[in-house]
Amino acid sequence: MSQLDETLLRLGSVEPLEHESLSHYLGRLRRLKANSLPSAHALGQAAGIGGITARWEKLYFNPFPTEAELGAISRLIGLDTGRLQEMLPNRGMTLQPRPIRLCGACYAEVPCHRMAWQHKDIAAVCPHHPLRLLERCPSCKKPFQIPALWTDGKCYHCEMRFTSMVKYQERSKKTS
Repeated sequence: MSQLDETLLRLGSVEPLEHESLSHYLGRLRRLKANSLPSAHALGQAAGIGGITARWEKLYFNPFPTEAELGAISRLIGLDTGRLQEMLPNRGMTLQPRPIRLCGACYAEVPCHRMAWQHKDIAAVCPHHPLRLLERCPSCKKPFQIPALWTDGKCYHCEMRFTSMVKYQERSKKTS
């Protein structure tokens, strides 16, 4: 049995959350107890597509993921390719991969990073709530880690919960 076959036998799957970004999903997938994937590179290797998944976890989608790459991940985890495509930005949309943004109100509804927060055209205002997106922890002022590293829904430095950050988000004056 090849190493890839052994990985396939051990690899578990996790259901994507509504509006979840691919970065956040891949981090959750790798950390699933049934999996033994210490890095995004290891996930790409197990799928036979190299280290491209490490770029995806950092929200770098240039070049954009191909059907073949998404298909390889899809086969590895038993998830429909369409579900993976839903976690990507639209092809014509420009992303701002840094700083990582967060809406505490959205996170309280569905605890995941949303790709919509990184869209360059949204002017740092949540598209679902009239609140400015946070670009750093309001308590310790540290920038947020890439979503793939979000493990417990809190700041990696001071451990302030993402859900409690909503009270620090300014109400936007702009009406949509």
